[in-house]
Amino acid sequence: MAKLLIVDDEDKIRTLIRKYAEYEGHTVVEAGNGMDALDRFGSEQFDLIVMDIMMPVLDGLSASREIRKHSDVPIVMLSARGEEYDRIGGFQLGVDDYVVKPFSPKELMLRIEAILKRTAGRSAAPHKEIYRQEGLTVDFTARIVTIDGQTADLSPKEYELLFYMIRNKNIALTREKLICEVWGYDFYGDDRTLDTHIKLLRHSLGPYSKFIVTLRGVGYRFEGI
Repeated sequence: MAKLLIVDDEDKIRTLIRKYAEYEGHTVVEAGNGMDALDRFGSEQFDLIVMDIMMPVLDGLSASREIRKHSDVPIVMLSARGEEYDRIGGFQLGVDDYVVKPFSPKELMLRIEAILKRTAGRSAAPHKEIYRQEGLTVDFTARIVTIDGQTADLSPKEYELLFYMIRNKNIALTREKLICEVWGYDFYGDDRTLDTHIKLLRHSLGPYSKFIVTLRGVGYRFEGI
């Protein structure tokens, strides 16, 4: 099973997550703040990190930013605040998921299991696959997106969302379908995560954000050739 790093300044939160994670067979290492997390990360290998945002000494966003300089290890952010600023800040760093406190530990474990399953299979690329439309080029195999010849800087989740939408181009995709297929867990009723990622993806695509069409009351569609 996986080795998890749980980072939170609240002992009760760390204990709760450890209980459920160890029940699922995972190994758990704890850290009480962002600086402690960086020390742990520098000396041990982890399969996934659960990171609180608001912590003393060093906050979770700053710690995640440092980790992302050296690794693409999956990160799930925890926060007592649900503001869009926190969500966008985390997603721009390449955070894989975002959970607002108070949370269901069972739901958290479902999200963790889905992320572990998805990231474990990233190496399987059967052949070179490239999609082109106007000045947009998407290399699925190399995970590279270029806009008018310039490489776009997308987060891991933006890549997955764009890839899925292109592979299902010209199809109306509901929010529930996108959450389930891209995030890998059952839809729990909060579509703000998806909408925030669509917003970030459109910004990353620049003039070719026009290919992502909002279907009011339904979801989104990628209009492609």
